[in-house]
Amino acid sequence: MAVVLCASLLATALSGCATSGPSQRLTVTGSTTILPIAELSAEMFDAAHPGVKVLVSGVGSSAGIESVTSGSSDIGTSSRELKGDELKAGLVDSAIAYDAIAVIVNPDNPVKDLSTAQVRGIFTGKIRDWSEVGGPSMPILLVNRDAASGTREAFDKIVLKGATFDPTAAVLPGTGQVRAVVAQAKGSVGYISLGFVTDQVKAVSIDGVAPSPSTVKDGTYPVRRTLHFFTRGQPKGLARQYVDYVLSQVIQKDVIGKAGFTPIGSGK
Repeated sequence: MAVVLCASLLATALSGCATSGPSQRLTVTGSTTILPIAELSAEMFDAAHPGVKVLVSGVGSSAGIESVTSGSSDIGTSSRELKGDELKAGLVDSAIAYDAIAVIVNPDNPVKDLSTAQVRGIFTGKIRDWSEVGGPSMPILLVNRDAASGTREAFDKIVLKGATFDPTAAVLPGTGQVRAVVAQAKGSVGYISLGFVTDQVKAVSIDGVAPSPSTVKDGTYPVRRTLHFFTRGQPKGLARQYVDYVLSQVIQKDVIGKAGFTPIGSGK
């Protein structure tokens, strides 16, 4: 009897452990720009849906698109558009927000405004000293993103328009690293999502327009883009619920808007 009782208690305990974890999981992979939105939305979604766990990782837009295409993720997040063979993968786009790509300089740099042509000249290496764009006599230190970055892809498409990035630029894998380097090096310049701009760096105006949610919304700031959730086919089940949640008023206004991004709409 003692043996049977112990076995019964052990089976009950193991059964309790097995059911204590989440019964449903959703995997969201991709853009480091979208990562803070996806993470906070996931925490709030999990809290509102007991038994559900949304797993979020930021590995870059290209990796996110590849992940959802291969089926290893339920949602691939991207801060760039689809391109090449990606367009044939049967992915469905759910746009979640608009964003400005801010050109950032060190706070001690007196340059406050650049034209689009000047920005292109700087990042292609044709302009190599700040004195050429109204600043002090000081070498320009370029900070670029890696090739897997959706921010780099969008910046390339909007600003460089087919020109080649200066190969002497420092290449970094994440937004935080770019911001940290520009914050420390007086002559440096880089570009990051507006939502990541802090008082550690200074965002310059482009063509006389400062990057802000309002100038993204009205279309006057020239370096802007759309942030995406991609799914294989129309989102279904838990993926559909999560996408709808991110498009809801609570996330669009209280998370996306307050994070420095521009909501995609009024929210559902």
